[in-house]
Amino acid sequence: MIEERVILVNENDDQIGTMPKMEAHEKAVLHRAFSVFIVNNNNEIMLQQRAHHKYHSPLLWTNTCCSHQREGETNIQAGTRRLFEEMGFVTDIKELFHFIYKAPFDNGLTEHELDHVLIGYYNEEPVINLDEVESWKWMKIEAIKLDMINNPDKYTVWFKIIFDEFYHYLEDHKI
Repeated sequence: MIEERVILVNENDDQIGTMPKMEAHEKAVLHRAFSVFIVNNNNEIMLQQRAHHKYHSPLLWTNTCCSHQREGETNIQAGTRRLFEEMGFVTDIKELFHFIYKAPFDNGLTEHELDHVLIGYYNEEPVINLDEVESWKWMKIEAIKLDMINNPDKYTVWFKIIFDEFYHYLEDHKI
């Protein structure tokens, strides 16, 4: 199996190379990523619980899906691909904003990403890929914010960072 490569970028999101995903996380090199938030008509976010066998952050709750763009793939194409691979459905998504964050894991790896935050709308149940996802649920935005304060260990490191950026974006914009 060929290891997936990530796109290395500078702070302006200009591609400066590629690197195997694991090596990028071991060296904490800045690379391009995306995070998808799916929202329903009740203003709830679809959360996924990471599969129990994941090499980092198993069984933790996070946004609907996230991953890395492949070379030649737009942010929307990458988000659409991964949403289908993990959650089993397709819906229109659009980009809201991007930002840079750095988050170390307990296992010595580090996410250092220029993250493109994407949003889409969907009201049905997903058909989850059990290789990627343990479970899923809808949760109100305010309830997520409160639960992260009361139960921070239930959520992925990156979701806590990304959700805060997403929440502040919603305060300033109509979506």
